[in-house]
Amino acid sequence: MSRILVAEDEQRISSFVEKGLRAAGYDVVTVADGESAIAEVRSGGFDLVLLDIGLPRLDGFEVLRMLRAEGIGVAVIILTARDSGSDTVAGLEGGANDYMAKPFRFDELLARIRARLRDAMPTTDAALVVAGDLELDVRARRITVGGMRVELSAREFALAEEFLRNPNRVLSRDELLHTVWGYDHDPGTNVVDVYVRYLRNKIGVAYFETVRGLGYRFAPSGGRQ
Repeated sequence: MSRILVAEDEQRISSFVEKGLRAAGYDVVTVADGESAIAEVRSGGFDLVLLDIGLPRLDGFEVLRMLRAEGIGVAVIILTARDSGSDTVAGLEGGANDYMAKPFRFDELLARIRARLRDAMPTTDAALVVAGDLELDVRARRITVGGMRVELSAREFALAEEFLRNPNRVLSRDELLHTVWGYDHDPGTNVVDVYVRYLRNKIGVAYFETVRGLGYRFAPSGGRQ
């Protein structure tokens, strides 16, 4: 389970993000000032930091500068109300991995978190994804189910990869549109549902659960206990 530090001094936002991340299957720690953020990251064990710029005691830019100066390479997504071009450049050039302005859509934030965590995976781990009796080889563009190869189109493979990298997590249609197709919210398309149906037909219905009103969940057990 990936561990995320949320450094945010606005209690309403901090609670909202923490609740959403826990529901998505992450272990979350929250802090409300820059000094606490530094102390937590130095203690180790975090895979990603959501870092607000306007923190008390030490602002986010200073926290980021100190982390990088100490050689701490944890992934950092800056999350702030400051959305000027100069702040964006300062954050990215200071060593941030991504930048999001408030207000934000949580599904987009979640997609960015997953992308940054995926970027941070060691190459050998990222190339081969195993979930239950499914094995996905990214380099060979091959997927097997119980040792039997299944032929997928490029888009089907991309969708299957997204599911296998996020087992037992609910992925919304908007999030899948963003990560697999690169679309923003489009209430007029059912392309996600169509491609999930393709995967069910080729891989197995029980692997892809519909979570009413939310999206889909990949179940590595394929419905077996």
